[in-house]
Amino acid sequence: MSKWEPQKIRLGVSSCLLGEEVRYDGGHKRDAFLTDVLGPFVEWVPVCPEVEIGLGVPRPPIRLVGDPTAPRLQVEKTGEDLTSRMRRWASGRLGELAALGLHGYVLKRGSPSCGLVRVRVYGEDGSPGRVGRGLFAAALTDALPLLPVEEEGRLTDAGIRESFIERVFAAARWQAFTASPPRVRDLVAFHAAHKFAILAHSPRDYAELGRLVAGAGPRLAAETLATYGTRFMQALAVRATRARHVNVLQHLAGFLKRQLTDDERAELGEVIAEYRRGLVPVVVPLTLLKHHVRRLAVAYLADQVYLSPHPKELMLRNHV
Repeated sequence: MSKWEPQKIRLGVSSCLLGEEVRYDGGHKRDAFLTDVLGPFVEWVPVCPEVEIGLGVPRPPIRLVGDPTAPRLQVEKTGEDLTSRMRRWASGRLGELAALGLHGYVLKRGSPSCGLVRVRVYGEDGSPGRVGRGLFAAALTDALPLLPVEEEGRLTDAGIRESFIERVFAAARWQAFTASPPRVRDLVAFHAAHKFAILAHSPRDYAELGRLVAGAGPRLAAETLATYGTRFMQALAVRATRARHVNVLQHLAGFLKRQLTDDERAELGEVIAEYRRGLVPVVVPLTLLKHHVRRLAVAYLADQVYLSPHPKELMLRNHV
């Protein structure tokens, strides 16, 4: 665990995903990964926009209608327009959520208030077929553009799930890092610990962030710190690929080549090649690398966040 790791991750979440019976039909959509697997590492901040704007449980269904880029929120049967009501509430609630220092947010798929992508939008004639974003989800992503946000349906994809949780823990480390005014040498250390994690996602941002840190000067300007934080989170939002993971694994193996025996180098090269061909998940070469790093006490590599970006108990890299 890095020195910037918080004790708890704080995530906003659609209340129904935790098992709260707040849906329009009086039910819930409890998600086992969120509650049982991720839950022990998380402080949840549950939000149900529809209940919080005063709609009851149960309640008539609501839906998005009109222009998919700026849809209106209406009660399905009566046509009552809830758009302004939802936007006014969201404006105030998002200020409260921002003050809590969230590290991420998990939204309910398909919801006209919380759906992040491909939410059904109905035409004026009542026909579906167009897609947009839930009103609260749109307000959330507009207000907090760097916050890692996903919906529970997409988290069933192992790659998306691992990427999202990696970004959540990265956001938490960045918040912890900036909690007290850092100096230039602190930013250098933060970047050094994250450089291979960044490289696995975005070689372009890896180069840009390296130049930014190198040119920081003797005193760390607030603008430099803000620019780094923005670019850092944007870099990790780029999906890591198998080829980029291989590139990073080979870089890390290169640091060890003089200290490994011929057989050990061959074994490490073989498992990296097996990962490249899709025969084993990335956890296999990573486990062997970490074994050699611990055994040889290679301090520089031991500090690399890439080797342990999130708790091993989550087993996220066992499936990518």
